[in-house]
Amino acid sequence: MYAVFKRELFSFLSSMVAYITIGIFLLVSSLLLWFFPGTSLLDYGYAELSGFFNLVPYLFMFLIPAITMRSFAEEKREGTYELLITKPVTLWQILTAKYLACLILVLFALIPTLVYYYSISKLGYPEGNIDSGAVIGSYLGLFLLGAAFTSIGIFASALTKNQVIAFAISAALCAFAYLGFDYSSQIFAMQNFETTIASFGINQHYQSISRGVLDTRDLIYFISFCTLFLLFTKLAIGGKR
Repeated sequence: MYAVFKRELFSFLSSMVAYITIGIFLLVSSLLLWFFPGTSLLDYGYAELSGFFNLVPYLFMFLIPAITMRSFAEEKREGTYELLITKPVTLWQILTAKYLACLILVLFALIPTLVYYYSISKLGYPEGNIDSGAVIGSYLGLFLLGAAFTSIGIFASALTKNQVIAFAISAALCAFAYLGFDYSSQIFAMQNFETTIASFGINQHYQSISRGVLDTRDLIYFISFCTLFLLFTKLAIGGKR
């Protein structure tokens, strides 16, 4: 499993796809956070990063599918998938190794954004006037959100040989998982189903953790969500061994 993980991770790092994707993510988030009117923290005037943490999930809807789209699709297109599954590793080991490699890249994309926290802390008046607990909770929420979107991306990549189609499916599923249940709950707002339907979506649990409140129900939700989509991926590729 470690050999597959290392191979997957270094195949990403040896290509320009990962660097370009992460670079675009950091560039867009920086422009929206510091320069563009309406989203600039300098115009907002308060030493907090809530705008950044509300913005990143939408960027993740494109960043993570771009990272995961090649996981299984490229293997199938180049014919190396058949070679991989004949090795003495289980499907779960292959699946988990690819999932962790993609998740590490998502973590690599998040680490440089710690500069934003340092900058806001220095710009605050007085210096250091920022809610560090909320920031830590929000970063944990972003990591769990990234883990959930990564599981969706791996599943989408297992459905097709075409990376573009895998990207489109993954982006659509991520958008629905994050926003779809919230919009659906508004349809049943007058029937007392609103809260129940919204609780199935990622957004409600992400917002809960972002407030700095670490609830075991939210952790169980994200773990269950990732496990469910990894199970879907296992079923998608399991019959082709």
